[in-house]
Amino acid sequence: MSSDGPYHNEFDFEFLGNTTGEPYLVQTNVYVNGVGNREQRMSLWFDPTMDFHSYSILWNQRQVVFLVDDTPIRVHTNMEHKGIPFPKDQSMGVYSSIWNADDWATQGGLVKTDWSHAPFVASYKGFEIDACECPVSVTADKIAKKCSSTGEKRFWWDEPTISELSLHQSHQLVWVRANHLVYDYCGDTDRFPVMPVECEHHRH
Repeated sequence: MSSDGPYHNEFDFEFLGNTTGEPYLVQTNVYVNGVGNREQRMSLWFDPTMDFHSYSILWNQRQVVFLVDDTPIRVHTNMEHKGIPFPKDQSMGVYSSIWNADDWATQGGLVKTDWSHAPFVASYKGFEIDACECPVSVTADKIAKKCSSTGEKRFWWDEPTISELSLHQSHQLVWVRANHLVYDYCGDTDRFPVMPVECEHHRH
């Protein structure tokens, strides 16, 4: 998902390349006001090439949740009260693509794309967008209000019960991170000698 412009917001689900027999890695990233570098990588507990699976993003004014088969793998929480920007005032579109990232994506760029396997195909089914429609004419200061639940209009994603993970979902997230997290930018002191401010407050 992404908005437009140099100060865009973006939420990424990215399947990284792999070598035969190695686990597939999925990378998530969050851009806020044009600033990304918030990568997390997970090994999956299944082979994503063997069957269809559900990959979802829940986005409301309180949190962004990345889910695989309804299991949360990452939560990006709204911490504007601590002075940390949160993506809430730009409408976003949904995009999907296949691109060559063999300069970094597979073992840090050591393994290159084998073009003899081309053409490369991504297939989808059960694709669904359940969202608040924001025409281009809606200004940034009106977007949050337009997509918030009010007395007349209710959005399921903006209800209090969706403002944070359930206890079961919290347990799932702890399990995923304990068993499948292989990289978290918050712990990368080579890239970030000073811990990014949101990392000091994020529980997940």
